[in-house]
Amino acid sequence: MLRIWLGFLVAALAPAPAAVSAGAPVRATPKRVFVIPIRDEIAKPALYVLRRGLKEAMAAHADVVVLDIKTPGGALDATFSMMEALGKFPGRKIAFVDNEAMSAGAFISATTDEIWFAPDGIIGAAAPVTSTGQDVDATMKMKIVSYLKARMRAESEGKGYRGQVVSAMIDADTALTIGGQVLKEKGELLSLTASEAMKRYGTPPQPLLGSGIAADTTDLLAQKFGAGNSEVTELRITWSEHFAAFLNGIAPVLLGLGMVALFIEFKTPGFGFFGIAGVSLLAIVFLSSYVAGLSGHEPIVLFGLGAVLLLLELAFFHSAGFLGVIGVALMGGSLVWAMADLWPNEPISVAWSADAFVRPLADMGLGMVIAFVLAAALLRFLPHGLLWDRMAIGATIGGTAQTGGDAPGTGASLDALIGRRGLAVTALRPAGQVEIDGRRYEAKVAVSAIDAGARIVVRGRMDFGLVVESEA
Repeated sequence: MLRIWLGFLVAALAPAPAAVSAGAPVRATPKRVFVIPIRDEIAKPALYVLRRGLKEAMAAHADVVVLDIKTPGGALDATFSMMEALGKFPGRKIAFVDNEAMSAGAFISATTDEIWFAPDGIIGAAAPVTSTGQDVDATMKMKIVSYLKARMRAESEGKGYRGQVVSAMIDADTALTIGGQVLKEKGELLSLTASEAMKRYGTPPQPLLGSGIAADTTDLLAQKFGAGNSEVTELRITWSEHFAAFLNGIAPVLLGLGMVALFIEFKTPGFGFFGIAGVSLLAIVFLSSYVAGLSGHEPIVLFGLGAVLLLLELAFFHSAGFLGVIGVALMGGSLVWAMADLWPNEPISVAWSADAFVRPLADMGLGMVIAFVLAAALLRFLPHGLLWDRMAIGATIGGTAQTGGDAPGTGASLDALIGRRGLAVTALRPAGQVEIDGRRYEAKVAVSAIDAGARIVVRGRMDFGLVVESEA
């Protein structure tokens, strides 16, 4: 009991904890920051890298995305796609001009909330040119410049002088005058250094374009949020993303070749080279988009399920193509899904209304056209050549089948065998050999499969031999 009373006495006499001063600084919650590099020419690889970075940032609930920009410019179509992608990120967007953001790089920078500069950073000279660097036709240039200026004004609304400055970077005929001070005469394109972008103009004074100068992205974040008050994830560009861009460019050709290979596989017995090649080509189209960051994991499952069904159809069941049709449909659907530019938490209805599936469906359609043309050419020319003879079981000459032990062309007429009964010498899955009146013929079953030793009846003929079915 004495110990209890002593404990109360000590607690009563102990000094009370100091109250937190109302003016004392409270450490803010660290900001989640994704740093995405935008390097070299603005083209499909840069677009894929940006999309992957933005999607990962959104999945991680990042607060800020910093674009580490060092580019001489590039293609307008990729630039517009990148600007559109940036608009999907709900957090704050910061451009860091790490040495240069010329032409398309200036457009991308103008889409962000803040533009920061390295000490030697340069931005500007954003007049549209052709992909080879040549001037655009005068009339077309006037239309493009007008559109770009309007687009930049819309993107820069409420951001100080940015709209005027970027317009002067786009159009040589636009003079830049602020507060009665002429900053650029007509006849030249505007480019700014870091210090020039930070100069203040107007009343009240505000920077011309920049939000700050930093040695690197670490310094930028320290100035912006305080030292050590940000959790940074830096996106790394992989070689596979550059390779994926190349594959994406030839996706229709790969789709066409893949479908032709599967067509040939269906025309030949068993499962071999062409089946493997067809599935592999379609898989390459799928994986190119996946590696480039254009899809999630769901298309992989769909594609795998379709491939399994197709392999089962070719290797075992031959169920009148039922499983094969479902498998091909699932694989085709997964390819379109993988190539579509879908964003985290975006409903399919929104993606569909935003035309996210237009380009994938167009590529798929072009691939089917290529496959149809090549398949028609194969049917027209190859049956009379050595390649087709090697692909099909046996050889067909003059409408006769090759009989066991004889040379091609010495067997009985196939038409005379229709309705005759015989025995399956080998399993027909779907092709093999049958015996009729002591002679062997190459044959194929149209539906399902027939085991060796089963009784068969001839129902028709094809160029390669007989069409049979199991005797009821």
